[in-house]
Amino acid sequence: MTVPVFEEYEPPADCGCPGCARQRRTAAALPVRQGGHPAAHGARRALVMVTAAGVVLSCGAGQAAATAAGRGPRADTAVDPQPGSPQGTVGPLSGSGASGPPSAPDTTQRTTTRTDIISRAQKWVTAKVPYDMAAYWSDGYRQDCSGFVSMAWNLGTNEWTGSLAAFGTKIARADLEPGDILLFHNLADPSVGSHVTVFGGWTDHTHTHYLAYEQTSPHARKATTPMAYWSNSSKYVAYRYKGIVSGAGGSGSATAFPGAAKFGPGTNNAHVTRLGQLLIAQGGKRFYTAGAGPRWSDADKRATQAFQLAQGWKGKDADGLPGPGTWSLLVKGTGHRIPAAGTGSAPGGTAAYPGKRFFASGQSNDHVRELGVQLVRKGYGTHYVTGPGRRWTEADRRNVEAFQRAQGWSGSAADGYPGPETWRRLFA
Repeated sequence: MTVPVFEEYEPPADCGCPGCARQRRTAAALPVRQGGHPAAHGARRALVMVTAAGVVLSCGAGQAAATAAGRGPRADTAVDPQPGSPQGTVGPLSGSGASGPPSAPDTTQRTTTRTDIISRAQKWVTAKVPYDMAAYWSDGYRQDCSGFVSMAWNLGTNEWTGSLAAFGTKIARADLEPGDILLFHNLADPSVGSHVTVFGGWTDHTHTHYLAYEQTSPHARKATTPMAYWSNSSKYVAYRYKGIVSGAGGSGSATAFPGAAKFGPGTNNAHVTRLGQLLIAQGGKRFYTAGAGPRWSDADKRATQAFQLAQGWKGKDADGLPGPGTWSLLVKGTGHRIPAAGTGSAPGGTAAYPGKRFFASGQSNDHVRELGVQLVRKGYGTHYVTGPGRRWTEADRRNVEAFQRAQGWSGSAADGYPGPETWRRLFA
């Protein structure tokens, strides 16, 4: 399917045919943003519709393309000091959506954190908010690229690509951190190419690609994107919101791993709280009955392990204790989210894991029998001769091992001895 693209065409200034004469008179009366020429030296532009395949639209306007003869955009295009915007003008939030009355403008400088910026952006991505430069979402923000950033930065007004820079500080691309933005505002013609994305973190060590949160057709999305964008890459400028209250510097102190000693049984500190908040933002809410807190709990361990398993990690890399790799993915928001409850357990839906000490040679207790009964129910009781009992046997171990291997695990993760994740999945 082809999409329309605008191409500049300039008729000879001395052409006297009725069509060209009428075109020159019409163009002379138009403002620059509607096709009139900004200079006073004669020839006027006309826009002629042509078609081209595979052109990416951003912010509701077609991306400029070269002419069929290979001619690029005119170098002498003047800048309109007050350009129009297909994104909609700067204005207050629209209350409860497009049909709601506008709220009073809120121009106060709000503060926020990087985690909150990414969390708000993710909400629109999850909801698949449709792109519409004339509509407003239920939170009052306009459903285009600049409205998306206004929402993510928690601004009190709907801004556009021509005004967002005033809310940020220009930074080097090498200093980008989650929550910063990459902005291209085309002064010559804002309707051509202007766009803005929220930086979600680098996707590799080469820093050639990043995770972009953006509002684009057909709906809000999160996608790996070449630095800085698919088109007009060199023209994008990095900005950091002035109201960030943590991690505002380029040192990365807000994302640095605090150390393994801050996590695990007996720990009680703000890092544990932040870990829980990050895990909840990544789909781990079901593990917490009372929200994240400073005291380390089994909920923290189970949620951490679920996140680690979601990355495809196994063995000691999925032990439920955060290391530098786990922490980095969480604070940057670049890891795979914790799967929905269909592949795990919900609070109250799984028998509590009693502990590893109950499953070893010589042990005899009700937990062993409970484990065996559940293995049979799940279809992993082939090694039982007389049925599961209270005493731990080699048959129990081999059945557990079969279940673990069915999860795709190997090595120490499939040793036949049930750990918290084996127990959770078995009783899910």
